[in-house]
Amino acid sequence: MSTEAAPAAETDLPTDPPTEPCSVVWCGGRPHVLEAGAVRPRWVGTDGRGRPETLSTAQLRRRGWSHRRAAGRRRSR
Repeated sequence: MSTEAAPAAETDLPTDPPTEPCSVVWCGGRPHVLEAGAVRPRWVGTDGRGRPETLSTAQLRRRGWSHRRAAGRRRSR
């Protein structure tokens, strides 16, 4: 196994969320949509109890985000 493959894979992951309005990302197993407000953009989604939640881009980065839903976060009903 080559040791050069690991660093290349790490650089493929985006570090900043998208900036286009209506972009969707996953954070904490839930979708969040970018709203372009008059003052500054915000990410809108729901918390673990289904209540509305807004996050700044910095908060989204700290919590971790992805373009795809993590397979391990799915709940069976």
